[in-house]
Amino acid sequence: MASQLFRTKNIDQLIAEVERPERRLKKTLGVWSLTALGIGAVIGTGIFILTGTAAAGEQVLYPSILKAPLLDVLLHGSEAVGISGRPGAGPAIALSFLLVAIVCGFAALCYAELASMIPVAGSAYTYTYATMGELVAWIIGWDLILEYAVSNMAVAVGFSAYLNSLLQGFGIHVPAAWINPAYTPATGWALNFNLPGFLIVMLLTVLLVWGVRESAGANTFMVLVKVGAILIFVFAAAEYIQPTNWRPFMPNGWQGVLTGGAIVFFTYIGFDSVSTAAEETRNPKRDLPLGIIFTLLICALLYVSVAVVLTGIRRWDEMVGDAAPVANALAALGLYDLQRVVTLGALTGMISSLLVYQYGQTRIWYAMSRDGLLPKSFSRVHPRFRTPHISTWVAGLVVGIPAGVLDIGTLADLSSIGTLFAFVLVSIAVLILRRTQPDRPRGFRVPLVWLFAPLAAVSCLFLMMGLPVENWLRLFVWLAIGLVIYFLYSRRRSHLRSAAGMS
Repeated sequence: MASQLFRTKNIDQLIAEVERPERRLKKTLGVWSLTALGIGAVIGTGIFILTGTAAAGEQVLYPSILKAPLLDVLLHGSEAVGISGRPGAGPAIALSFLLVAIVCGFAALCYAELASMIPVAGSAYTYTYATMGELVAWIIGWDLILEYAVSNMAVAVGFSAYLNSLLQGFGIHVPAAWINPAYTPATGWALNFNLPGFLIVMLLTVLLVWGVRESAGANTFMVLVKVGAILIFVFAAAEYIQPTNWRPFMPNGWQGVLTGGAIVFFTYIGFDSVSTAAEETRNPKRDLPLGIIFTLLICALLYVSVAVVLTGIRRWDEMVGDAAPVANALAALGLYDLQRVVTLGALTGMISSLLVYQYGQTRIWYAMSRDGLLPKSFSRVHPRFRTPHISTWVAGLVVGIPAGVLDIGTLADLSSIGTLFAFVLVSIAVLILRRTQPDRPRGFRVPLVWLFAPLAAVSCLFLMMGLPVENWLRLFVWLAIGLVIYFLYSRRRSHLRSAAGMS
């Protein structure tokens, strides 16, 4: 059993398998389409939604040590400050975004090297299968399923909040039961369902089944619209900044900065989404690294700019539980015309984020199914559209229904820990391949790899410790469920196992 659990897939075999005619995906994407995919995922949730909840923190109905960040518990025990809820970063959320961008920069370099070596769908799942073996690949693949699904649920909730803000600006009031989540930590359960969040996910599912080229073209247009809206907000709202809103800059100290960074970290998963498009890229060895790096640089600049302006025009502690902080900040200033423009840009941005996250999720399912670890129906390709249509429909339902039930804070917390865990393993995978296959051609090489790759892994682990204890428990429970499925189902149906003649 041990020989199978840690048996790796040959990289040349991985590349050869994706060229089989019945499984070949259309190669239509170039460097700018990939960059647009990355920006489409990264710019949206973090700027328009999570800036508020990360800056303000979150209060809970029933205080518990499970609500406190793990690092806070390790340092202070039962006196941890986060027992009553997640501490906010305050105006220092801009610093959180900057620090996270640096951490992501290290991880992005690792992704770029692996993507140029292994231009195969599956992202971190495929990379770990080629370096650490089937069991670790299953763990990270199962983790990525959670990561992408919960990320999109969070975006769908934010989309609904901004849509409601836009409609109210035109005097249209949607019944609360149709637009609010059924559960929030502060109030508990209620007879609600977030209908707009559910419907937008299903609409984009139809588009993804239709085709990746059409999806990428629509995403590029939406990216241009939302970046334009962000720039309008930054320059137009900057004149309303009140420096007193930035004091105190770090109301909860470095613990708040760390926790804020951990919360917003998952929004940077856009460059992970770029790597999932490897099989549909015309020149992956060149275009994938460029798409990943361009994505990170552009998004980091926009994130920090918006965070500085937003916390300058609105007090950080007024954004508790606010899923539409930018729009509501403009409304509080009476800038209703600007609010409508930015809200339209935000809605467009969140639609593109939803599109890219759903795209990335279905490619993870597709890659795992192709290896026999998930039902083979998930790797079936539509005869006309050449897309994995069954996995796309299932993923739509898996995301859409919970998006109608849960709130933004709960979803953001749960997603970030999965993203950070994936980045740790990718950083380690780069080092393994440098040792085991030093002569394999690489379209991109991480500079100072023995410094930057360990820095990426350690800094991601440090940010993970800024998340609440209950998130660690949820991750362990999710992984335990995954291990049960692996040993009862996936291990026996693994194509790698069959090829090796294992019983």
